[in-house]
Amino acid sequence: MGFIRAFSGAIGGTFADQWLDFLTPPTGVSATALLFPAVAQGTNAGRGSNTQASENIISNGSKVVVPAGYGLLTFQDGRITNFIAESGGYIYNSDDQQGQSLFAGDGIISPTVKTSWERFKFGGQPGSQHLAFYVSLKEVPDNRFGTQGPIYWDDHYLGTQAGAVTRGSYTLKIVDPILFVNSIVPAPYISASAGVFDLNAAGNPVADQLFNEVVGSLSAAFSNYTNAGERGNRISRIQGDALGFSASLSQVVEENFHWATERGIIIDKAALVAIEYDAPTAALLADVQKADALSGARGDSFLRQSAARGIQSAGESGGGDGLAFMGMGMNAAGGALGGLMQNQGGPQQGMPQGGAQAQQAAPQQGQAAAAAEPDPMAELRNYKAMLDEGLITQEDFDAVKKKVLGL
Repeated sequence: MGFIRAFSGAIGGTFADQWLDFLTPPTGVSATALLFPAVAQGTNAGRGSNTQASENIISNGSKVVVPAGYGLLTFQDGRITNFIAESGGYIYNSDDQQGQSLFAGDGIISPTVKTSWERFKFGGQPGSQHLAFYVSLKEVPDNRFGTQGPIYWDDHYLGTQAGAVTRGSYTLKIVDPILFVNSIVPAPYISASAGVFDLNAAGNPVADQLFNEVVGSLSAAFSNYTNAGERGNRISRIQGDALGFSASLSQVVEENFHWATERGIIIDKAALVAIEYDAPTAALLADVQKADALSGARGDSFLRQSAARGIQSAGESGGGDGLAFMGMGMNAAGGALGGLMQNQGGPQQGMPQGGAQAQQAAPQQGQAAAAAEPDPMAELRNYKAMLDEGLITQEDFDAVKKKVLGL
């Protein structure tokens, strides 16, 4: 005994004419509604129209339409008597031996539903009347979460604990309607006078519980994401990686709260709308960004260009200020520039001495005693290499050459 399939897919005009009365989902149901009573539909000039105050009672001969994206559950005394997950039209007949109580199809919910059916189906001989409810098999959007204070996680890439205030949303999906109804839906929502079980309804206790569990999983989800090598261990990427964040959050929620195995629901997708890092984390990320910008060949090129600008400025002005600034940032020319500063103030052995150099010889000799004097030829070779690479002009090189040699 049970339902007999009359047709597959959506109801057409012919069946709308022939089926003068049947059960269908109510119009205008919210996208966040998970479970709601079926409503009777009567005729209106040969086509169906919803009627008000209809009872969701199925008996022998009752016709039911199951649209795509929905399932149908029937109950007697709070126990499940029938389940349909395949779209189409059905007729209930308690006397026909060909009638079936389970239409799970071959979709994604089929294996789990068949297992749950054996656990929760009606234990005795079902009566002739049943309460009919539709359950959403679609993605249920706009389930929001957010933290009032910062959450903290151990960030392997930063090498310390990081913190942030964050908010976002996720889509929920029912993958086992039988398990969902039996584990988490309050009894008043499967009674004769039941209302719509909507996660966005004010005061919904289940919605509040799910919210708390998701927020409680964010810290571990961030940690999972940032410590995953295949994603580069960068927290800065999490906001743009909805797929990766969703997988991390879903994994933590399942490990801690067993949504799929005990409640028949999963987080299908998730996205972060905003992340506001605390001050220490923001400072660390800024340092990481600078280090990235100055790493490898890019950093070497940047420093060489800075050196070239400093040398050019010194050659044009005839002074050493630009060289002194440039010489602090580049290992390749640092020693040469330091030596140049010394040469500007004191003589080198074997080099000609001018009046100004003689006046500065004593302090420069004191500096030379504290540090070894650079080789002028090594300095010139460094500048010649820059000239060959096109970082400085011939005029710049000639000016520096004169200063290094004291000419």
